[in-house]
Amino acid sequence: MMATVKFDRVFKVYANGQTAIKDLSLEIADGEFLVFVGPSGCGKSTALRMLAGLEDISAGKILIDDRIVNDKTPQQRNIAMVFQNYALYPHMSVRQNLEFPLRMLKLSKQQIDALVAEAAEKLGLIELMDRKPKQLSGGQRQRVAMGRAIVRDPAVFLMDEPLSNLDAKMRSQIRTEITTLQQRMNATMVYVTHDQVEAMTMGDRVAVMRSGKLQQVSSPQDLYDRPTNIFVAGFIGSPGMNIFRSRLGKDESGNLALDFGGQFLTISTAMIDRYRELELYLNRDLLVGLRPEAFSIAPLDADNSITVTISTVELLGHETIVYAIAPISKIDTDEGVSGQAGESGGNGSILIARIAAARTIQAGDRLVLAVDTSKLYLFSIDGECID
Repeated sequence: MMATVKFDRVFKVYANGQTAIKDLSLEIADGEFLVFVGPSGCGKSTALRMLAGLEDISAGKILIDDRIVNDKTPQQRNIAMVFQNYALYPHMSVRQNLEFPLRMLKLSKQQIDALVAEAAEKLGLIELMDRKPKQLSGGQRQRVAMGRAIVRDPAVFLMDEPLSNLDAKMRSQIRTEITTLQQRMNATMVYVTHDQVEAMTMGDRVAVMRSGKLQQVSSPQDLYDRPTNIFVAGFIGSPGMNIFRSRLGKDESGNLALDFGGQFLTISTAMIDRYRELELYLNRDLLVGLRPEAFSIAPLDADNSITVTISTVELLGHETIVYAIAPISKIDTDEGVSGQAGESGGNGSILIARIAAARTIQAGDRLVLAVDTSKLYLFSIDGECID
């Protein structure tokens, strides 16, 4: 069954005037796993509910398999949805929960038995068929909820934060199971989460939402490597990217360089090749992004290095996360370009660095960090990526 999905200039405006979705246009291919991600209130769940037929749209069109479904009921759209709270019937056994949607379709007992057995085998539920939901773990309940969606063989699977009630270990396990299942079934799946790690590890493509608007949709690696603006840059990656104000000038040798609180970082040839219009920003302010992994401990006289004061250290065994006060004006990507971090009382901002395991580093230490300038991200002062 073909199962393409298309949002064509879709809006959602509530009766009180609040706009939840603004001009959403997005195409999802047959068999694609697309993940909506963003902070709370960004519109990702609203978009999913409109696709499911649980929310009316205010303008635009939604198409499934090139067929406009604006006025179709959820049943007529042939979708299956898995919710955060599982939505299982507590008085029914696992078997009865799996059978229920098929009985509503008035299938024969032989058809129901075959479809339920197939779903139970795929999800490892064979030994749990006679148990009630209260006798199951959170992960087992989630599998039953998925099984109830699978048995219907829908055109599109929709999942609304299905793992948020599970502990970290179970989330990781079920995440892998969902991805494997989707690949094996070659099913079209639209998944909503606020967890960017889930989004990056599960989706063929990831759609980043903010305040009802689609910011960027691309493969996980492309989002990480080439964010279109400072919001995507700051949201994707853990810990988040450091984004700060700077000014493009030249160092003593005449090379393009960035002012880093009075210290200068010479821009690498790779960055000049990547940002072909960079010369146009000479002697102008811009925004600079550095992911935590762009830093390493350096000797005092190292080129392209900065001196910082350690604020907090997180020892993770295989690596160390350092929070340090640096002489920069850091941007809060949630608030926009005008928002600046004030963690250090006006003497700088908190810089986050991921370095090799180092047990000797303590709060209050002065530390020299080398900066890999081939890993710079450059944005205009209004927060858009420089070409």
